[in-house]
Amino acid sequence: MGECEVCGAMNVGTRQVPMGRASVAACKRCADKVGPKAQGVAPGLAAASKHASSPAKHRGPSGIMRRSERVLTDDFGPQIRRARSDRGWSQEELARRMSEKVNIVKAAESGRRPTDAVISKFERVLGISLMVEYDPEEHRRVQSGQDRGFTLGDYLDGLR
Repeated sequence: MGECEVCGAMNVGTRQVPMGRASVAACKRCADKVGPKAQGVAPGLAAASKHASSPAKHRGPSGIMRRSERVLTDDFGPQIRRARSDRGWSQEELARRMSEKVNIVKAAESGRRPTDAVISKFERVLGISLMVEYDPEEHRRVQSGQDRGFTLGDYLDGLR
């Protein structure tokens, strides 16, 4: 005699019944309800395995070292203002052509970073490039001694 782990009935005959990935002690009534049925796969797992088994589309080189990162140029506001003025457009005209609000154009020209979608609209409508390849100003390899990495001691020695 035991306790049913499904309904909580006490002093009943139990048997081990598979439930999900576990095995539980269940009374006869619960065992019949939960009993061994054809184990289906959860809908989320089925969808995940379907996507995992399909061949991945080639998206170019992977890894952060091989990926060229593009960032917004520092002088994007003046560039937008200059390109708009060269075409003789007002801020309202540019906003209309971009299907955006005038405040978006004003904010971007004043130096507030727009969203990536708005940046691509500026580039397309004005024919300019606001995104540039990321090139860190400082690339250095620190090496001290025989093929060992840079240590905290090396840093402290550099401070003296």
